[in-house]
Amino acid sequence: MRRTTAGAEPDDPTRFITLPAAWDDLAAAGLAELAPGTGPVVLADAAEAWIGPIAARATALGLDLPLAERLHRLLRSRRGAPSEAVWQGIADPAPRFVLNLPAFFDPADGFDVAGFVESVDTATYALALAVPGARCIAVGMADLAGLLSALGLDYGSDAALGIARALAAILRGRADAASAALAPSAGTTVPAGGAREVALDWPAPPEHADLPNLANAAQAARAAAVSAGPPRHLATTAIAAPGPAEALLGVETGGIAPAFSPLGPSGALTRAARAWLAVSGLTPEEALAMTLAGGNPLPSASPAEHVAMHDAVAPFVHAMPARPLDTRQSQGVGHRRDLPHRRAGYTQKAAVGGHKLYLRTGEYADGQLGEIFLALHKEGAAFRGLMDNFAVAVSLGLQHGVPLEAFVEAFIFTRFGPAGAVEGDPAVAHATSLLDYVFRHLAANYLGRRDIPEAEVEEAADTVGNGARDRAPLLPLEFPPEASPRARRREFRVVSRGTGG
Repeated sequence: MRRTTAGAEPDDPTRFITLPAAWDDLAAAGLAELAPGTGPVVLADAAEAWIGPIAARATALGLDLPLAERLHRLLRSRRGAPSEAVWQGIADPAPRFVLNLPAFFDPADGFDVAGFVESVDTATYALALAVPGARCIAVGMADLAGLLSALGLDYGSDAALGIARALAAILRGRADAASAALAPSAGTTVPAGGAREVALDWPAPPEHADLPNLANAAQAARAAAVSAGPPRHLATTAIAAPGPAEALLGVETGGIAPAFSPLGPSGALTRAARAWLAVSGLTPEEALAMTLAGGNPLPSASPAEHVAMHDAVAPFVHAMPARPLDTRQSQGVGHRRDLPHRRAGYTQKAAVGGHKLYLRTGEYADGQLGEIFLALHKEGAAFRGLMDNFAVAVSLGLQHGVPLEAFVEAFIFTRFGPAGAVEGDPAVAHATSLLDYVFRHLAANYLGRRDIPEAEVEEAADTVGNGARDRAPLLPLEFPPEASPRARRREFRVVSRGTGG
């Protein structure tokens, strides 16, 4: 054991924490947040404070289970722990218990399937007895990526998906069966022969899994859920965002998410990264040499593989995080792509209706547009500020995967002054506004668009798109070639115009 000081947050007051010497400072911070009060905390005493009442209720109900021994063992081995509500005796309407998957794996003995099954039962009973009035409980699992790394399985492989489905089936089946073993009232258990079979609303587990006995355990868990009768709780399982319980257990990756970095908070390799190298037969020095040579000794999961894992587990679990963004369909919208520190681009000087404008672009290494800057000199401070921030908004959109085509379609043919003939840019002859010019220029230079109809500048800009071209019907001969999408005309309605410049 060791004694240290820690707070739930870096700026919080610290407490004296006594915990196993092998547990790191993140675990100490997790215990500081989990344990009630503000004074010193000893792990064994803080655990007994919530385990004792649960064991007493189990004895009162006549449950012939060594519940206290199981819960202490789960915590000591860092296999499982409840959320802060249970530690602090709060009547949470949906108490949570998380199981740390890598802690069930040993390189010599493999994955402890029987231990995982027992732990799901133990966690379900513990939550039901800790908060007898709860209608929903949340038994979950975490650090699936760490387990897969220890097994030497690529996160996006079919084998990994099969193991995740089997684990989720065990989680759901055993949690529902244990919940059904408790009567609707908190005072009795279901008598022998009193249960009735139920039809399950979740799929059958896989028939095969790349872990010995895992598929059989998943099938047995489903059969147990069928024969146990209706669960006492409306929901029993959940994959939740990581909290202090995960920190206490040493969880590196929350829930079923992939490991996004091989480095931990201290800058050293994570446990999962070291496990992968060990399975691959590589030393850290060899991995570093491979990296310097341009190789990748550590696999990295794509967002699409995260989506596939979510879809594999979700049918078995009552509550899940939001489905990750499928970049195969969204082209990466929502995931920011940082620009290089030194980037290519150019500055274009032009004048629209006599009003000077500088357009600066920034590019990724592959030549794609990543940012724009707009500098105006003749306009008022308010207008310049709006254009500056508009350029920032467009740049953020481009970096989050919004295609340039979407901005072009949205902002060409917008009409407001200044407008007129364009000087200094051979790609654009006329523009109906500064925005119209900017996106005509970008369309020509980054998209190769030559199908956008020429702008017709009206003498009275306040007509807002009421010119001859806008009133004229679209005849077949006016359509651009079929290979390019027809430019849709968008309009800004001018509410007022300033007289200064």
